[in-house]
Amino acid sequence: MQTFIIIWLGQLVSTIGSSMSGFALAVWAWEKSGQATALTLWSFFSLLPSVLITPFAGVIVDRGNRKSLMMVGDTVAVLTTVALLWLFLTDDLHLWHLYLLTAIASALTQIQELAYSASISLLVPPQHYVRVSSMRALSGRIAQILAPPLAGFLYAGIGFAGLAIIDIITFAIAITTLAVTTIPQPKLLYDRTRNRSISDLVLSFWQELQSGVRYILQRSSLKALLMMTTLFWFFHDIGDLLYTPMILVRTNNDTRVLGLLAAAAGFGGTVGAILMSVWKGPKRRVDGVLRGMIGAGVSKLVFGLGRVPQVWIPAQVCSSFHFPLMGSCDTALWMTKVEASLQGRVFATQSLMFQTVGAIAALMAGPLTDRVFEPMMRSNHAIAAMLSKIVGTGSGTGIAVLYIISSIGLITVGLSGYAFSQLQAIEPTPPDSD
Repeated sequence: MQTFIIIWLGQLVSTIGSSMSGFALAVWAWEKSGQATALTLWSFFSLLPSVLITPFAGVIVDRGNRKSLMMVGDTVAVLTTVALLWLFLTDDLHLWHLYLLTAIASALTQIQELAYSASISLLVPPQHYVRVSSMRALSGRIAQILAPPLAGFLYAGIGFAGLAIIDIITFAIAITTLAVTTIPQPKLLYDRTRNRSISDLVLSFWQELQSGVRYILQRSSLKALLMMTTLFWFFHDIGDLLYTPMILVRTNNDTRVLGLLAAAAGFGGTVGAILMSVWKGPKRRVDGVLRGMIGAGVSKLVFGLGRVPQVWIPAQVCSSFHFPLMGSCDTALWMTKVEASLQGRVFATQSLMFQTVGAIAALMAGPLTDRVFEPMMRSNHAIAAMLSKIVGTGSGTGIAVLYIISSIGLITVGLSGYAFSQLQAIEPTPPDSD
């Protein structure tokens, strides 16, 4: 566990710095545009290059040096932050700069994330898979606790420029921790390059590109798990994209409330991750996945129905508490069922599905809010009158309605998993990697 913990600590520090600068960029983009579409487009351009590169990233990770790929990903990310800082200081930063540079960083970050995920099963023994997955979730939750309140407090004094400098420093720490550690490589079944023609190498690369998809399609239980989690993340991403504009509209752009809610989310997630680290999860991990989905959906439904921080804060804590349960059990299932030499390609296929629906959600959420639900809730339509009794009146009610619909989708996906026989059969069979 020692090598993993060193890498984990470096990534934790970097995640905190990135979360702080991301918070500042979200506030800047909202202040500049005043529309939810601007924020959802930012999310879309962060996902689009990942969708395009992910199929190739899986092969790259399984073929290449995983430590070097992680260092390259962090390096490109810090260079894009430097570029954003330079444009901001010269008063030349525009939304399209943000979209472009985010797209560049996300492409390399995707490779870095896959290399990180595929290295875990080589760093720690199987009995620690749930614990390690919980620690990865914990790093994100710790960042949620610390970064938003700090960023919300510091933004008024040092602005985006100061937070970007902090982000650059934390990236340097993450790169240093990678440089001083050793990450083992999986054993290849054969030499893929020796005495082979260019056409053979191209054909081999294409076959490997498809192998992650074939691996999942040939296993009905993994196929069912991927379908369920993909649907879950589709509804989740719609709600997540609406979260920031909904809070800012309903609090008159109070970044302190936004930071407090993010910290509440981090607290709930941290408690959940710590519990999973100690408990190691339920006996049947698929039950942990479905319970996490349902619990998160119910909590988010309460959050969407709420109108004040007194409701939002406990709902946010409860929502985030369930994600380590779902995520840790899901990750442990995949690491157990997929052999190490194929994990880069299989995880890439999984990531591609999540990013594709995330990109679709990003294209849908903004226009649906600005052109459908917000105008509808400001009209005299009978549906608006009925919904106003639930979500209130005024700006932001249309966002709340769409957020509530997405939360109901989360609950529906989780409940339907218990009726899915292929999904329920995922654990009685021996792990494929055995």
